[in-house]
Amino acid sequence: MTEFRPTDVAVIGMGLVTPLGTGVHDNWQGMLSMQTGIRHHGLPGNEPDPNQDYPRYLQYYGKVQEVSYPFAIPARLNNQMKFLNRGSILGIAAALDAIAHAQLAIEQIDIPPGRRALYIATGDFTRVGYDFFYAALKEAQTDSWHRGGADVSYERLNNAALNRVNPFYLLESIANNLFSFLSAFTQFMGPNTTLASQSPCGALALELAARAIRQGRADVALAVGCGNWITEVPMYEMAQLGLLSGCGKAAASFRPFDRHRDGFIPSEGGAALLLENAQLAMQRGTKIYALIKGFGNYVEFSDGASVSVPGQVIRRCMEEALVDAQCQVEDLAFVSPHGSATQKGDRSELNSIKALLQGYPLPICGLKPYTGHMAAASDIAETIMAIAALRQRLVPATLNYASPEREFAGLNIPVVHAPATGRAFLSVSYGIGGQSSAVVVEPV
Repeated sequence: MTEFRPTDVAVIGMGLVTPLGTGVHDNWQGMLSMQTGIRHHGLPGNEPDPNQDYPRYLQYYGKVQEVSYPFAIPARLNNQMKFLNRGSILGIAAALDAIAHAQLAIEQIDIPPGRRALYIATGDFTRVGYDFFYAALKEAQTDSWHRGGADVSYERLNNAALNRVNPFYLLESIANNLFSFLSAFTQFMGPNTTLASQSPCGALALELAARAIRQGRADVALAVGCGNWITEVPMYEMAQLGLLSGCGKAAASFRPFDRHRDGFIPSEGGAALLLENAQLAMQRGTKIYALIKGFGNYVEFSDGASVSVPGQVIRRCMEEALVDAQCQVEDLAFVSPHGSATQKGDRSELNSIKALLQGYPLPICGLKPYTGHMAAASDIAETIMAIAALRQRLVPATLNYASPEREFAGLNIPVVHAPATGRAFLSVSYGIGGQSSAVVVEPV
């Protein structure tokens, strides 16, 4: 029988809603067959353009095809659905999927609402730039909208805006709407917060949820990440910042750690983990999928006045996580870095890992090409996908990886799934400004 430390936190339910599918099984099967959920869609919100004259980076992204809920939405909450943006809808689906995966019915959870923690990370760009107005402006132009210099018919603009503006658009932009809805639905009313940011806020929400259990402030905790990065204005702005791939090789353009990488491909999705104190879960006979063993987070600063990626952005958070988990590098099966496929970001991560490993051939797995970059959902989703892989004793392949940079030629980056030898994995995320977070997870 497995012995658990008082600080061990058990994963008892996992929920996924990604472009690969809904649920752990669908996503695992997609990853196992080395598929990607990234597709050619044409311009976001439209059918593919026969002229193909939009920038290629606007034509490729990951989109969730269908959203369903394992539990019926109570009638008293139906009216609240209109206040939820796209990312929140995906977050609800993932959270309920995690509860269902734990083989629990919401009304049968026998834990007081005040002992149920709820931590949410949202990276939703649905309403950035008031995209509804952008669409109305296109309708009002008298020439092709993308060629510039077209005249605008203000009468057509007024009519188009009136037809396209959702009266609830301001309410949809409130980041805490998902928390309010989920808390009312599931009665998770204990310690809580909403983190509205980008990477690594999903990993931080997971850490907060686990620490609420470690510290005895909650008996169960739900960590939810959601995001939507596939509307026109955010995609255009991220491309201008040099973050997006030009998609010269279509969906295969998302290639973390490859020397020809040129950025990520955005996506949307939701992911959730239901957690419980491991000793209590064992006493109740609850199925345990994994143990959250340790966390580390750190902020590295770049030299100079500009905001850039530090030279070793994730090294210290990985070291902290290993110490917290009482784990050695040799105990790991693989490390899953952020892997955004930007030139500076990947180089900084590989420098960090190289310094940590000191020549040890630990496999390095970039998981984002399977789903696309789902903003705040990716951190938790990649932890779930890594749990699924290591429970099957596999090291996941990095899609589209072909050739290393010279200084990283000695690192072990599998291009096909490989047998796993370690008992745990290290999942890492970082964001702009040098913020980074790492978690050590041991599947059971």
